[in-house]
Amino acid sequence: MCFLGIVRNGHVELPPEAKLPDGTQVRVEVPDSGDPMDHLEDLAIDGLPADMASRHDRYIYGVDKQND
Repeated sequence: MCFLGIVRNGHVELPPEAKLPDGTQVRVEVPDSGDPMDHLEDLAIDGLPADMASRHDRYIYGVDKQND
């Protein structure tokens, strides 16, 4: 059986239909957010130039911006 709850003030609140007796052991799993931005630092590559984001065309294609 599986119920979706929410944490409020440090306690897990289950929906009303989850009628579990006191003392029932439960397992709580926190779902992954699925947002890759949450783990962006795991994708970072060491050794890239500090201005890689703003000057990526230069580093990828060898093309400088007009006002670079």
